[in-house]
Formats: sequence, structure tokens, C-alpha cells
Amino acid sequence: QVTLVESGGSTVQAGGSLSLSCAASVYTYTPVGMGWFRQAPGKEREGVAAIDIDGSTVYADSVKGRFTISQDIAKNTLYLQMNSLKPEDTAMYYCAADPVSRPNSTLLRGWRYVDWGQGTQVTVAS
Repeated sequence: QVTLVESGGSTVQAGGSLSLSCAASVYTYTPVGMGWFRQAPGKEREGVAAIDIDGSTVYADSVKGRFTISQDIAKNTLYLQMNSLKPEDTAMYYCAADPVSRPNSTLLRGWRYVDWGQGTQVTVAS
């Protein structure tokens, strides 16, 4: 099991930037995939960005060119840099970890992840 703790959520004006962090601890496995997901009130959870152990990344079309996912394996930390934020980016953001090697085409699928953080709220004011 991996314990994940997100931080960095806040309220920001549209067009602004935020950087989210996800600290991982209590490893019983080495995550092969890690991702950021978000869920807005009344909406389904959606994959935002994900990265595999080799550093390959995938992004949802809605955030391409604006968000950047990265990881510092030595610090066991996952990051999400969010630029040019829009009101529609408002949501609770969660990080997740997956111990199983799977096709990268599934990196944004929530079902593949077994450990989840508690989330950090991002609010973008118009």
C-alpha cells in the first residue's frame, strides 16, 4: 500500500497558476503509474494527467498545453503544474498510484489505480 497526501490546492483567478504536490509514503510496492484525477460537484471523476515509471506522460485533451505532470522519484513526490487556469478546472484534485504494469493507453483510467489520496481543492474564480 502507498499513502498519498496531496497539497497545493487553493482559490485562484482565471488565467492564474497553481502547483499541486502529492507526497507518497509507506511503500509496499513501487508505483508503475501515477496520475492526477479531478472531480467537480455533480460530475464524474476524470483523469487529468498521468506518468509512468519511465517518465512517459499522458494528458486529457482539456488540459494539454496548460498542465504539466512530473515526478521526483528520490523525493517520492508527484507534481502537477497548472497554468492558464479556467473556471472549468474547478474541482477536487486527487493523486493515485498503480503497482501493475499496464498499457500506457490506460494511464488516465481510474480503475487501474489502487491507492488514492484524500484530495486537494482547486477553485478558479472567473
